[in-house]
Amino acid sequence: MPETPETRQPQAEAAASAGEKTLDQLLADAQARIEEQKDAWIRAMAEAENVRKRARADVEAAHKFAVERMAEGLLPVMDSLEATLAATEGAPQALRDGVELTVRQLKAAFQKAGLAEILPAAGERFDPHKHQAMAAVAADNAEPNSIVAIMQKGYRLHDRVLRPALVTVAKALESKGGNPISDNNLSTN
Repeated sequence: MPETPETRQPQAEAAASAGEKTLDQLLADAQARIEEQKDAWIRAMAEAENVRKRARADVEAAHKFAVERMAEGLLPVMDSLEATLAATEGAPQALRDGVELTVRQLKAAFQKAGLAEILPAAGERFDPHKHQAMAAVAADNAEPNSIVAIMQKGYRLHDRVLRPALVTVAKALESKGGNPISDNNLSTN
């Protein structure tokens, strides 16, 4: 059938109507997708907030019970100290045995918790990261900046120093003829 102006007009109207229908469908589809994405976004935000709340609660619990393992390790030490005090009436050897047992238990609890002693040896080089110099003394038989005596041992928790070892350090010997800092004491070669 040949195309005439009368047959073209209904076809154009049908095409326009189909185009409008398609645009309406596209708009409805886009709005449906927007609603789905909005719903997914709201759910994701709620889930993120729930994760934040759970993490906050976990951190609070970790802070609250952080010393639980250490406390469990120290309970037998307390029991031993109390038993030692109860058994010390007139028995110095029982007192000594009880204290030695208590020290062993405390050392085991420290080791379990990752707590280690910092106990430098005499003659060891002074390390300001692990030691605290309480005095500097002139020592004829010691290198300058070496440890001469230990006043109190230190402790570290894993890699962190809790308390440095308190030490006495050897200082450089002064020459008897003048200022040790002066350029006059330098030997010329």
